[in-house]
Amino acid sequence: MRSFTSAALVASCIAATAASPILSSRNNDGKKTSAGGKGPNPDVPGDGGNGLTVTVIDPMGNATDAKSPTYRAISDFDYASFNLGLYQEWIELDLFHYGLARFSEAEFDEAGINADQRYLLQFMADQETGHAQLLTNILGPGAAKQCTYNYTGAFNTVREYVDFNQRLTRWGESGVWGFLAKLNSKPSAQLLAQSIATEARQQMVFRQFTGAPAMDVYFETGIPQAWAWTLLAPYIQSCPPENPRVGWSNYPALTVTNGPTLNYDGSQSDVSTNITQLTAPGKRIEFSWESAGKSVGPDNSYKTVAPGGSTPKYALFQQSYNISYAPLTITGENTGYAILPEAVIFDTDISYTGTAFNGTGFTALVNDNPYLTPYNSTLILPHMVAGPAIIQFG
Repeated sequence: MRSFTSAALVASCIAATAASPILSSRNNDGKKTSAGGKGPNPDVPGDGGNGLTVTVIDPMGNATDAKSPTYRAISDFDYASFNLGLYQEWIELDLFHYGLARFSEAEFDEAGINADQRYLLQFMADQETGHAQLLTNILGPGAAKQCTYNYTGAFNTVREYVDFNQRLTRWGESGVWGFLAKLNSKPSAQLLAQSIATEARQQMVFRQFTGAPAMDVYFETGIPQAWAWTLLAPYIQSCPPENPRVGWSNYPALTVTNGPTLNYDGSQSDVSTNITQLTAPGKRIEFSWESAGKSVGPDNSYKTVAPGGSTPKYALFQQSYNISYAPLTITGENTGYAILPEAVIFDTDISYTGTAFNGTGFTALVNDNPYLTPYNSTLILPHMVAGPAIIQFG
């Protein structure tokens, strides 16, 4: 098993910081010291209380768009990313309303979701109107309109419904974290960051609705746009013909056939619980997957592709800052298993994070195991055979 933690990532970040300091500091004898305490000179921003002076340069001072920022997509990458984001916001708006209309008050009550919590669900739907408007404004004329959706097989009970919501908001949130720092339009990225922070809260609320631990990871993970689109597209039945196409690939569907779930008999909505982690290193994870070439998405107008070929060699597991691999054992036609590897984000005097695999994460099947970090995770795309799938680590 091959497991890559963030130790090398942290080391490289430290090295980069040492090479290009963002703060210049000095004291009277020329030694660099840490800031702390009340500064003796309140007129000097950043004075640390030990004679330390910190000079901070506002990047807006030299920015051409500082006085009149333009909140628009300014590249094809921007447009395709925001377009995907709008498709995600539209389904969330539909889905949140759909559950309130489909299930009775008694059904919600039985799952522990009372009237106040149902109002919160309604408010989250209202939030989506704002998110959809934001991205419509950024994209301008021709922005995608709301589609029609098919949730057949996704859920039949309130518990299944809230579990599906925590999964869908996980890939929606992670899909944005994956591209946010790479956007060319920094003003638009600022707006989207403030929107996706709300989405993160929604995902946590849905975990609370299931009765799961509200937070069980130190860091959230970011995924490529193509992963988010692969997970989203199967639930879109049709779209207005004038909607712009989504510019990201769809990969063959992957299923974790023995995966745990947050939907279990007797689970009740709660602020937080301390249930046992659902997976652990050494657990056998079983898969089945489709072959490439299937029609998916709106009006079945997209086809799945497998740039990594038809025979996967590794199972990839992703959560937090970690991307790990385990050899895949083929057991039949488009079936196989892998052993969940051990992975730790930090194991230092400051922080021991425990296993990186907890919460709601991702898995995929690939033909190679390149070393990847959060910023360059899209380099896995040429190796994709199937997936991703949501995997419930905890």
